[in-house]
Amino acid sequence: MFFVYAISSTVRKYIYVGLTSDIDERFHRHNSGYEKTTKPFLNET
Repeated sequence: MFFVYAISSTVRKYIYVGLTSDIDERFHRHNSGYEKTTKPFLNET
């Protein structure tokens, strides 16, 4: 099974859309700064 997901920045007008078969691991990678597409937005409040 695959998941389509969207991550929205709370500070900028930015939405990242992705596709994965392991949603928990993918969110962990985004939240830990391993993905270059969302890393610049990691520490924004």
